[in-house]
Amino acid sequence: MKPFQRILFFAKPHQRFLFASIFFNIMYSVLNIFSVATMLPILGLMFGTVEKVDTSVAPKYSGRIVDFFGFAKDWAYYTIQTNIDQYGAVRVLAILCAITAVAFLLRNIFRYLGAYLLVNYRVGITKDLRTAMYDKFLKLPVSFFTEKRKGDMMSRISNDIGSVENGIMGSLVDVINSPFMIITSLITLFILSPQLTLFSLLVFPVMGGLIGWVGKSLKKKATAAQEELGNLFSLVDETLKSSKVIKIFNADKILKNRFNSTTDNWQKYAIGMSRRRELASPMSEFLGSVTILIITWFAGVQILNAQTMEPETFLVFIGMFFQILDPAKKLSNAISNIQGGMASLDRVSEVLDYDLKIDEIENPLPISTLKDKIEFKNIGFFYDKDNVILKNFNLVIPKGKTIALVGQSGSGKTTIANLLARFYDVSEGEILVDGQNIKNLKVTDYRNLLGMVTQESVLFNDSVFNNILMGKPSATEDEVISAAKIANAHHFIDELPEKYYTNIGDDGNKLSGGQKQRVSIARAVLKNPPIMILDEATSALDTESERFVQEALEKMMENRTSLVIAHRLSTIQKADWIVVMERGIIVEQGTHQELFGKNGIYRKLVDLQNFG
Repeated sequence: MKPFQRILFFAKPHQRFLFASIFFNIMYSVLNIFSVATMLPILGLMFGTVEKVDTSVAPKYSGRIVDFFGFAKDWAYYTIQTNIDQYGAVRVLAILCAITAVAFLLRNIFRYLGAYLLVNYRVGITKDLRTAMYDKFLKLPVSFFTEKRKGDMMSRISNDIGSVENGIMGSLVDVINSPFMIITSLITLFILSPQLTLFSLLVFPVMGGLIGWVGKSLKKKATAAQEELGNLFSLVDETLKSSKVIKIFNADKILKNRFNSTTDNWQKYAIGMSRRRELASPMSEFLGSVTILIITWFAGVQILNAQTMEPETFLVFIGMFFQILDPAKKLSNAISNIQGGMASLDRVSEVLDYDLKIDEIENPLPISTLKDKIEFKNIGFFYDKDNVILKNFNLVIPKGKTIALVGQSGSGKTTIANLLARFYDVSEGEILVDGQNIKNLKVTDYRNLLGMVTQESVLFNDSVFNNILMGKPSATEDEVISAAKIANAHHFIDELPEKYYTNIGDDGNKLSGGQKQRVSIARAVLKNPPIMILDEATSALDTESERFVQEALEKMMENRTSLVIAHRLSTIQKADWIVVMERGIIVEQGTHQELFGKNGIYRKLVDLQNFG
């Protein structure tokens, strides 16, 4: 979807605010012209140049559009003259001033209402755009987050969408209001003096060309600045998560240099962007001022030599032309800001248009449980032909059995778990659940069958209760406590300051590693899925924590179909079947006793861990 089409798409639900704003801005423009036009008879009365109008016959409108403004002027002067004859010039002057004051008041009320409604339009679109991007984050495949920097994604959903709001949506007031002001003012100028108006229009093509040049240059600088800001967010994110490593290796200077380099680049692009943005306003103002001086000279010659224009008409003409300068300047600024916002919108669109890769077929099959088995059939997986991760992998996991995958790092164990969870799709072969290819199953239904506990406990900045509840949002408090007891977590949770309702901080950092892992297990227990994936769930724990966690895992896996990836081989002795992997292929498989007796790769791995 093209960026402009995307804005229109998100604008549809909020169009009522736009149309109402346009109405009030039209009223503002009309009253703006009216309030300035009423100055013409006021000045005429003050200077004594108003010619006496014959009031014996009222002006008549011919019905033709071209005659409307002439009729309006004649009718206005007819009405003024009638009232002068009846009440006197001083009283009429007071009435005209009062009418002008009311016009100015109404004009500004309409201006406020137009801007207020446009804020609803602008903020509504921004909210929907940010929500769409967050929804996309939730749907994106795991591969996306391995390719992209997290800090850059944070920058896109915060800074880039903020730039879209301020640059594009924030300029809507001027983009909508300014053209109305310019058009209505030009119409009035043509009525006052067609010759002077045509003369003044010569400056607009020059102004438009300069603004266009500034806008194109601005977009390039804005794109570069936003990319550097994304790099900056990524670096800050890494720094906040790596404070211990930075301190122990005295790496603060290295990180500081990287930060300075990134901020220097951002500063360079930001200054270049601001320089071009700020150039638009003074350029348009200068050109407008020069035009006014030329008009003043041209009209002054006419007044002094030929007396073809009344002084008050000239003053109103200049006043009306000033009414064009401000919206013209605002419009030029808005165009420049929109170009900067478009650069950010391109970065937002890159995420929103990203191919999900994990596609769901048009009519996916529902699934509610595992009845028989899981089968990996001739599985191959590679990022490219030179980087093969799995080759001809075959494995059957019967219902209720525990299958363990062991092998050195890089042998493909975690890839198997990721493929089973359908974080990635296989490059070759198929994964069957009860004979159905998982690509043909409804993704949400299929993932309802799965539970996962990984090496890195993923917890949220919330209470212990809500972190466990994520496994089953409809669960009762008793069910949550029961799951925690199975996970050997209830005892330590009960000792927390607010027990289950204690906030555990970012990433659960208020808990120890073993405690975090037991909360993760409790979450999986509460979900009670028929298939459980354990990816080195105890490898990062100390011996005591591992004992508690291993007991919890064994309780959870009892009579449950489980795929276990283990680094510590002591944790998988009781597995029903052990698969030994090396460089993406199966090299050995069997029970612990069978493999240990073969004196093969598994035996060597066991001996290396002093186990046996």
